[in-house]
Amino acid sequence: MTNFERDTKALELPWPFTGREDELELVRGSLTAGRQGLVITGPAGCGKTRLVTEAVRGTECARVAGTPETGRIRFAAFAHLVPESASLHGAFQHLVGVRLLLVDDAHLLDDASAALVHQLAVHGRTRLLVVTTDGVPAPGAISRLWTGELLPRLTLEPLPREETAQLLAAGTALGGGGLEPLTVNRLHRLCRGDLRLLRDLVGAVRERGLLRRVAEAGPASGTASDPDSDEWAWRGPVPVTATVREHTAQVLDRACPEEREILERLAFAEPLPLALEPDPQEGLEQDLEQGREPHRLDLRALERLEADSLVHVDDQGGVRLAHPLHGPVLRAAAGRLRARRLSRTTDGCETALDAERAALTGAIERADVRALPTPVGEWLVAEGMPVPAGYAAVRAGFARLRGELREAAAWAREGLRGGGDDPSCRLELALAAAQSGDPTAAHKILGGRPHGGGAVTQPTAARGLADGTGHAYDAVRLGDPERAAGRLTGVFAEHAAALDRGDGPALDRVAAELEQRGFLLFAAEAHAHAVRAHRDPRAARTARTRAVALARRCQGARTPALSGLVLGELTTRQRQIVTLAATGLSNRQIAEKLTLSVRTVGNHLYSAYARLGAGDRGALPWLVELPDAQSA
Repeated sequence: MTNFERDTKALELPWPFTGREDELELVRGSLTAGRQGLVITGPAGCGKTRLVTEAVRGTECARVAGTPETGRIRFAAFAHLVPESASLHGAFQHLVGVRLLLVDDAHLLDDASAALVHQLAVHGRTRLLVVTTDGVPAPGAISRLWTGELLPRLTLEPLPREETAQLLAAGTALGGGGLEPLTVNRLHRLCRGDLRLLRDLVGAVRERGLLRRVAEAGPASGTASDPDSDEWAWRGPVPVTATVREHTAQVLDRACPEEREILERLAFAEPLPLALEPDPQEGLEQDLEQGREPHRLDLRALERLEADSLVHVDDQGGVRLAHPLHGPVLRAAAGRLRARRLSRTTDGCETALDAERAALTGAIERADVRALPTPVGEWLVAEGMPVPAGYAAVRAGFARLRGELREAAAWAREGLRGGGDDPSCRLELALAAAQSGDPTAAHKILGGRPHGGGAVTQPTAARGLADGTGHAYDAVRLGDPERAAGRLTGVFAEHAAALDRGDGPALDRVAAELEQRGFLLFAAEAHAHAVRAHRDPRAARTARTRAVALARRCQGARTPALSGLVLGELTTRQRQIVTLAATGLSNRQIAEKLTLSVRTVGNHLYSAYARLGAGDRGALPWLVELPDAQSA
């Protein structure tokens, strides 16, 4: 692999604003006529300040911010706007002319500044954007902004995986390439939506030369190793930066020897069984079976760790670390001898992988592919260790059924690198390529070999759900439910029956159940079927919007049900412009190509968006059938 070497002369610039489109719309809407403003809350590091900064860009705005150092100084946050000696009334009068005020870190305001913000909200002459962090004490005058219903509150959730991927693609600029899916997953899992930690980790990984260009192994691609691959991977330990240490101080600084021992054992071999019966021999046997150093968990120490939210017990009775960042940091802090003592044996690792594989297989057989913890497999990938082909194939199939097509392909490639030319991994790679709209690549991957998975252009997406049902459900997905008559059960049979009846509401209900079970791509397709079945145009638009939203989470899915959803509803000119926009052309480029004004192009797109139920260009690839699109 080729290492990424950071240009030490490059300026450190802010990452571009990416994602949060709906939240940005809400914040901007709160600043329109007749609105008093908004309170934005959320966990530390989730991008609250970045969001409001983007919302007020180009707008005349006064800004104040609380700081830990000035929390006891009167009107400290407003020092540049009002004199410290002013009364509350006098300070209010100084701000009469301010039409928009952004208050950042409002939970850190001094009491006088907090009271002034409250008075501004009461009188309503100044529009307010107030940013505060969840889970920390705030002055009563600030919390009463929303509890007293003076201002509405928007609570930001951690950035989801899809938007984290967009942010990394926009902000990393790795010589024309991007991060491969398993690296994106690792960063998202470790940071849990904390954007400051995310940027710190990415910067440290780049500075230390830990990014390597992905080399496509021969069995995975049918070609020789490709040093010019445009994706980069991060394997190996987590850099323990100052920010990482700050986020993990609770575990690194744990003084109690029994508690520290439990934390380190979990870091090297989670999950550990919770044995409540005081039978030392039983505990010894369990440890030996799992390939761990024989040692009983100290239940009192474990209770203290659970009370401090450092560990949790899952539904199967396994003890895990509460935060995925803690394990890598504890492993990095351990010495070689300690790591050797605590690490699983080879047999123990295989046993743990077999348990994860069984859990994934069982979930597929139950037709429920909601996310499952797979720490051992993820740990092997993160450390750059070989992944058994059998495990990788099941993990790839699970991801593909969830609609995570790029992730499915990445797991299949891991299995091919570690296990040679494994047919199951090769088939999973081909199926992921086919559902991404590239059957040519899928056939090339299979190389004409027998694979037992059906025609690649009509991939057996439900393979493994139940014997004999995969091809039947493919027929439903392709719009031919009659071929599946009597061959499906459960929600898949309901999908076939609703499609056969042309029952739009029933198809929407099927889509909702599929989404609840984790089948995001199938749910998107069911909503797409509903679009064509609905007689009510409003219901059709709602189904289309849901189909697009789900399809955007499916990592580049291009299937017949999703292609060309609604072009028939557009005028000839709108259809022409929307198709060009879907290929990535700007309004100006479209105008030049069609000899129109830029404003005319914009007006046509606006009208088309309204008919399509789309909010921006990002939705268009799932709404129109591009000239070079191929069925999958």
